[in-house]
Amino acid sequence: MNFKFPRILSGNALKIIAAISMFIDHFGFMFFPRVQVFRIIGRLAFPIFAFMISEGAKYTKNKVRYLLSVFSVGLFCFAGYLVFNKTIVFSIFITFSFSLMMIFTLDEYKAVAFSPDASNALKLTKFLLFAFSVAFSYVFCEIFTVDYGFTGCAAPLAASIVTNLPEGAPESLKKLDRLNIRVALFTLPLIILAVDLRLSQPFSLFSVPLLLLYSEKRGKLKLKYFFYVFYPLHLSVLEGVRWLIYSLK
Repeated sequence: MNFKFPRILSGNALKIIAAISMFIDHFGFMFFPRVQVFRIIGRLAFPIFAFMISEGAKYTKNKVRYLLSVFSVGLFCFAGYLVFNKTIVFSIFITFSFSLMMIFTLDEYKAVAFSPDASNALKLTKFLLFAFSVAFSYVFCEIFTVDYGFTGCAAPLAASIVTNLPEGAPESLKKLDRLNIRVALFTLPLIILAVDLRLSQPFSLFSVPLLLLYSEKRGKLKLKYFFYVFYPLHLSVLEGVRWLIYSLK
């Protein structure tokens, strides 16, 4: 008998779990840096948000707006770190901007790769564009400090390999666009991160069962922009509280 995970968690529910996990992680990092349990709980945040980025890329009706929205928040966070902490830090929103750039250029290649009407020159151009986006993301992550590095950028891409296949694609490939396949592909970069970063990072793999509970539905509430605001807002609040505590000492 084949066991199937019950699909009980909407996209919104998963994002709320990730947001709570992220808040606990950052709270522990700022106020209790030696207490590992906060960091362990926080390892759920990145995988869930990364997988939902791949889902957003799959269903978005406006790819340019989606990419610019994520990138704009990344620039805002970058400016905040630069002004207030005098550090050059590229946050998770920059990580996901690279993810979306690679996913969308891959989608462009998929659209022509299986088309008999597309010329070989067009197919080569689209492929080179995708290859350039991957190479650029890798080099940027090697030069600058980007959250979770290139492997983190590639995690949503891995989950998107079998999505958005055009009508001309073989049915055998289209049948691979299933949640369990996408999660399996997504798990590979998570394992690489767990090996590379160690410490509490292996606990990120506990996100995999949660992802398998995903209903592939957004949920009733429209919370899209809440999560764009939550990241810089919760960091600002925690930084403000920490500054207040130290100023009163």
